[in-house]
Amino acid sequence: MGLRIGVDIGGSFTDFAVLDDATGVLESLKVFSRPDSPGSEVITGMETLSRRYGIDPAEVVHFTHGTTVGVNAVVQRRGIRLGLITNRHFEDVLNIARLKTPDMYHLMSVRPAPLIDRHCTFGIDGRLNAQGEEIAPLDESGIAETIKGLERTGCEGVVISLLHAYRNPVHEHRVRDLIEAAMPGFFVSCASDVWPTIREYERTVTAVIGGYVQPRVSHYLGSLQKALIETGVTAPLQVTKSNGGIMSAERGKTDCVQMILSGTASGVIGAAWMARLCGIDNVMSLDIGGTTADVALIVGGAPRYATGEYIGDYQIHIPSVSVTSIGDGGGSIASVDTLGVLKVGPESAGSTPGPVCYGRGGTAPTITDAFAVMGILGQSPLGYDTVNLDIAASRRAVGQLAETLGQPVEATAEAIVNVAISGMYAGISRLVSRFGIDPRQFSLMPFGGAGPMLACYLARTLHMQTIAVPTTPGVLSALGGLIADTRNDFVRITWYDLTQATLERLDQDRAALEREARDWIVEEAGDAAPELTLSAEMRYKGQSFEIETPLTVEDVRHGKLSALRDAFHREHERLYHYRDEGADIQVVSLRLIATVPTPKPTLKTIETAREPARPCDHVQAWMDGAHRRVALYRRSDLRSGHRFEGPAIVAQDDTTTSVLPGFSVSVDGWGNLHLINNAVTNGENRDGL
Repeated sequence: MGLRIGVDIGGSFTDFAVLDDATGVLESLKVFSRPDSPGSEVITGMETLSRRYGIDPAEVVHFTHGTTVGVNAVVQRRGIRLGLITNRHFEDVLNIARLKTPDMYHLMSVRPAPLIDRHCTFGIDGRLNAQGEEIAPLDESGIAETIKGLERTGCEGVVISLLHAYRNPVHEHRVRDLIEAAMPGFFVSCASDVWPTIREYERTVTAVIGGYVQPRVSHYLGSLQKALIETGVTAPLQVTKSNGGIMSAERGKTDCVQMILSGTASGVIGAAWMARLCGIDNVMSLDIGGTTADVALIVGGAPRYATGEYIGDYQIHIPSVSVTSIGDGGGSIASVDTLGVLKVGPESAGSTPGPVCYGRGGTAPTITDAFAVMGILGQSPLGYDTVNLDIAASRRAVGQLAETLGQPVEATAEAIVNVAISGMYAGISRLVSRFGIDPRQFSLMPFGGAGPMLACYLARTLHMQTIAVPTTPGVLSALGGLIADTRNDFVRITWYDLTQATLERLDQDRAALEREARDWIVEEAGDAAPELTLSAEMRYKGQSFEIETPLTVEDVRHGKLSALRDAFHREHERLYHYRDEGADIQVVSLRLIATVPTPKPTLKTIETAREPARPCDHVQAWMDGAHRRVALYRRSDLRSGHRFEGPAIVAQDDTTTSVLPGFSVSVDGWGNLHLINNAVTNGENRDGL
């Protein structure tokens, strides 16, 4: 028994969740992030925890960390300058991509520029076939010219992605060895080592995203480890992964792509656990920090997992919690373009200088400044007394936009919020269409520092009926990391028909994956017995793409052909309402998930209300186009059973909840806020996405 700490380091704030295993008490904290000095925010946080709650670092037995450093770098295009080495004549792999139009409704839409410039892409001679057999030897003499090209273009690292390396990485590894010998210390990444999947574009773009941020993340993790030692924490540092699990920081330094969605996945894991606690089956989580708004679906109390998740404009093809990241965070900067159109993001003020109202040198108005101008922020202490809002500064900054637009400053502030909501709506539309769900059948669970401020606006736009605001929404991602399981995904390309003749081969591939998984678990979690979940990427022969099909280890081990075929038929019918019993089936890849559960906290219930909820004050705030007299509640004063109507503001240390007119609020036994959109409840608006 001891203290378990989860930390989520975002673009603006670093969040702490501290659980005492003995008492079940959960404490929380926020401090400013320090991208200029990685790890120093952890030292500050641990010192503050000691002063505020009497926490002894020596009692920490588990320390888990999630970060948005990687995803923020991609969204803002602030990674390293990378080179790319491909096969000769495949140098345009990133530019061609999948030839999809980014916006099918906009004929003039343009695909985003690749993370690697075309003049930093180099083709080399040599070729393997689809079976991994060499049909043309690697031209090692030409690699010397490629190395000169990397130096000439100022590349800080290189990704090597060659055809069919998922079958046989020998050429990629040989190129890597030659570069490392010629350029000691130069960052080199092989796509087949990052995620050995089929299709050259998907494999390449995944490796590029990982390489784009890996040196920065590796340095960051090293700095964090040193900072922990300085604070007296002896527990090994764990990092959360894109798939919602955790792994050691040492592995994270070399396997960065697996934690690219670290912070966002942690939030979804925390939201799923909170949804189960509240008894809510279907939830759309909304995690809004300083840089991005991240949306995910939780169905039946479990997060949805997928490959091909978007990080800003780019897809990453590794198994991950299905999260859509949108460049609209609390620190997203508002501006007016040359045509007089109000824009929000994707540039963010981050932690330094941050929003103008933070008084840390920021001059560009942000979404946070808009809420300060509207009077929703600034009514109570914020950020555990780390933030003293300068409302006048926000008014001056937003006022410059208002003057350009020719409208009042408060109306301009609300317009900033509405533009941000429209950006979220567009991103959520893509997620909703992908999974074929109706948002009206889901509850919205907002968290992060800005999530509860924007939740009512988004719920009203999506015509969602209910919102559930967790007890400590500002640090829910940190809590998610604290309760995340040790988990890893393993893949093996199979690419053969599912027939009686291939069943033995299928089981051999399963056994190989299981050995790999158990070795990984021994390294990460000791002798713990993992839970194994098996699936396969399958398709009807002749189809272009496959679907993930859940399988059982027993069916594969005992060669139950009819059961394996039926598993795919059922999944295909569930997705497309069609099955073809007589068609041949291909198994493209086999996947195995190994999981070792971690202990989950038992939160204490709060006191039951003995009298109606009473606001601590009434304030003036701008909501729905007008100044309104708004009730101000302290979250700590609310008790189980309390009810009140909007408009209202609920203030607490880690965030502020904005309750718009037309919403009503109730408090459950754990202190979660449940907001009801009365317009939807009363049938006034039945339209959906």
